[in-house]
Amino acid sequence: MKLIIKYAHKLNLYDVPNERSHHCKITPSGAGIGFISAFFVGIFLFEFELLSEVWYVFTAILLVFCVGIYDDRHDVSAKLKFMAIFLAVFIMWFGGVSIDTLGVWYEYDLTLVSWIALPFSMLAIAGFTNALNLIDGIDGLSSSISIIILLFFAFIGFEYHSDLLVIISTFTIAAIIGFLFLNWYPAKIFMGDSGSLSIGFIISVLAVISLKYIHPIPILYLAAIPILDTLVVMVRRIRRKKSPFKPDKTHIHHIMVKFFDMNVKKTVVFLVILQIVFSSIGYMILDSINKNGGSNVPLFALFGFMMMFVLFYMIFTGIQRRQIKIDNKVVK
Repeated sequence: MKLIIKYAHKLNLYDVPNERSHHCKITPSGAGIGFISAFFVGIFLFEFELLSEVWYVFTAILLVFCVGIYDDRHDVSAKLKFMAIFLAVFIMWFGGVSIDTLGVWYEYDLTLVSWIALPFSMLAIAGFTNALNLIDGIDGLSSSISIIILLFFAFIGFEYHSDLLVIISTFTIAAIIGFLFLNWYPAKIFMGDSGSLSIGFIISVLAVISLKYIHPIPILYLAAIPILDTLVVMVRRIRRKKSPFKPDKTHIHHIMVKFFDMNVKKTVVFLVILQIVFSSIGYMILDSINKNGGSNVPLFALFGFMMMFVLFYMIFTGIQRRQIKIDNKVVK
């Protein structure tokens, strides 16, 4: 990453501020090239047996990483990114890794047949990968949120004796921590799509692998902030008759950084604490499902998440409207 900072302009790896940016100067980008490369080097040196055993998982991650690198230099279209993610998901599906169940509900296992599992996996993984990419808007946010989510997947791996979950989670955490030292406010470098797309995809892969051991509903809580942010923003845009994919400054971190008087550190700490709370709730729901046989717990947990979505929409939309009114008064 130090080398990327040094040669950023020569490599065309830098971020120019625009109307949606919170930074005011040209900043080196593409740090994902550094820390995701570190992830792969670590896996190759210390876990080569695992690498050769589940080559399709690491091949899929590598494909998304390569598209991210290309995007950092040449601005890839959203269509090409989604196509690359779909291809990566197909590679994993070919190796036997996909969302093939929606969990047990009232003793009935909602198993997905392969021709449904593949497109469902493509949409779900592409959706979350993009969700993590969308919260990469202020210094240190997406990396800090990712570390919290990965820690809980590592706990699940330890609890269920899954080497794959533990190794991918911990190696990714180690790589991100190295980046976070340079990305904490004021950031010396941004992760770029090579980082955000790769981390989002890695977390999605861990979520899919964890379905072998846990009910899918707790995963909504384990990765709540990116999911809720994306849902709230898309619903808000649709209600305003705008494209749900059109970028703007209505994400939770945009609203909260204004709420905290443009204090980036307070905003990041607040959202990280919120993610810790959500992930802890998800872990408690998982424990409750295991102890109670999962009868009514998943349904109540799903209802609770839907209520949280409604609350998030009402609270953050209300805060945003108030901020717009204040801004209009200042202008007048």
